[in-house]
Parts: sequence; C-alpha cells; structure tokens
Amino acid sequence: MQANGRPTQKNGPSLLLRGLRKSFADVVAVDGLDLEVTRGECFGLLGPNGAGKTTTIEICEGLTALDAGTVELLGLTWSSSENQLRQRIGIQLQETQFPEKLTVDETLRLFRSFFRHGISVEELIRTAQLEEKRHARVGTLSGGQKQRLAMACALVGDPELLFLDEPTTGLDPQARRHLWDLVEGLKQAGRTIILTTHYMDEAERLCDRVAIMDHGRIIALDSPERLIASIGGEHIVEFATTDKNGRDGVVDPALLTAIAGVESHRVDAGLHQLSVRELHTTVPLIFASLAAHGMRLSEFRTHSATLEDVFVGLTGRNLRDE
Repeated sequence: MQANGRPTQKNGPSLLLRGLRKSFADVVAVDGLDLEVTRGECFGLLGPNGAGKTTTIEICEGLTALDAGTVELLGLTWSSSENQLRQRIGIQLQETQFPEKLTVDETLRLFRSFFRHGISVEELIRTAQLEEKRHARVGTLSGGQKQRLAMACALVGDPELLFLDEPTTGLDPQARRHLWDLVEGLKQAGRTIILTTHYMDEAERLCDRVAIMDHGRIIALDSPERLIASIGGEHIVEFATTDKNGRDGVVDPALLTAIAGVESHRVDAGLHQLSVRELHTTVPLIFASLAAHGMRLSEFRTHSATLEDVFVGLTGRNLRDE
C-alpha cells in the first residue's frame, strides 16, 4: 500500500502500447504504435506537426477512443478501470481554462475534491511557488503562474503517472526555468512523467528517454545522449559559399564527405551542415578543400550537436499542419 492508502503495482511498465492505431477519415494519425515507459521515467514524445503525438497522448489519457491495439496504464485499461485510472493519473493540458473569478486557493480546493486521496492544498501551493498568489483571482495571474497552477491541479490527486502536454509553450525564459525546476523535483520524487514538447532543449534537459514520431510511427527512441551520438559527430559545422565572382557556390557533397573527420553532410535552408568529431583538426581541412576548389565562405559557424540536430535530420525542417 502507498502512504495515501492506495494499492500500487510496482512491477511492469507505467505505460504500455501495442499495435495502437487511430484514423480520422482517410488520415492515419497513429499507425501501429508500440511503446513502453518504465516506472519512474521521464519520457519525452516528440514530433513535428501532424506526426500523431497529440492523438497518441489523448488516447493514453482516455480522451480519444482508439481504433485498434491495446493501451495499459499502471497495468490497467480504460475499458475496465476508468474510475480507478482517473484517481491515479494526472494531466496537464497545453492550455487549461480555469474559472477566472476563483482564487488560486479555491481552484485547488475544487480540484482536490475530485480525488479520494491526494496532496494538501497547502503543499501544492508551496510546490508550485504560488504562496504570494494564494488569494489572487486566476484571471489576474501571469502565463507562467497559470501554468504552475495547472501543474498543481495535475498533481492534486498524488498521481503515479503524470502527462504534461507542452507545459512551457508561450512562456518567457524565466517562467520556463521555473517549470523545469518543478519537473525536476517530480522526477526526483519518482513519478513517471510523459512529456510532449516542441522545445528540444527542454527534452534534452528533462527526459531520460525520448521517442521521435513521424507519420504516426516512432522513427527513433533512446536517451537524448545516445540519439545525439547517433548522428556521428560531437559538433556541427554550418557554412555557405560563394564562387570567385560572388555568386552562390555549388559544392559537390562528395568533396565534403571525403574530408577526414567529416561524418555526415546535408543541406538545410541553404547551409551545408557537416557532422564532425574534432573541430580543431577538421575545420582547417574544410577551409583548405573549399579554397582549393575556388570557393569562399560567406557564412560559417559551429555548435555542439544537440537533440534538435537529430530531430531536424530525421523529420526535416518543413512545417506541416496538424
């Protein structure tokens, strides 16, 4: 038994998907998805617009019916244990509409009344760092404060499994960092967290593992560190060239991949991108090779490889509609 009096199953995954499928008319949103999230893990589900991640999460949350496959949360299914699951999971939507005339305290007491067991309002206010806003009406809160309130409402039932859907979208950098600190605290408390985000630095910072979805399927799944290592180099070199007459230069990709230390090459938004392991040895070779073929640099920069490089490399940069 847990301290709050609820039975808990410690063995088995927190979330298990097998052959999950969902279509809307002729559009296949989720195409035979298999996924397993272990207990106490912060798991990120990433993907471009239209990849199917929102539909997947809504099915897991019991908000959308599946067409085929199985979904288990904490060893239970929505079809047989809906009431029990509602008491054991927490959900923070991307945007939560609260009654604006209620105070923070009143809002939390309302949500707390929905659960047989849970966390006290006092503790939630401390966790969300809303002590100074306890008696403020929700309509007067800033965007970051409303998101912290939404997080507190998601935690009110002391959930074993927590869904966070784009929790920092639209927040300023300081408010994002506050939410990150809150999620870090939830991780340390051993909760299982499913996080969706468009911010790759957020996923890289918070998640133990991430899955990248595209066209309804998972196309990559591993820890952020291993996914970054999979692109073949620790650094990304970006540059554009002109010829001796100042026109945009055309560079043969084979010329670039033949340079010692270059692991991979692609063109993104008019820039050549090379994945390299050692900048100090490879960059001089790049300069020499381009100069030998009459090319001049019009742009040049480097950065350490990130999860965003993996994401864009796998899914492309073109935006799509949901």
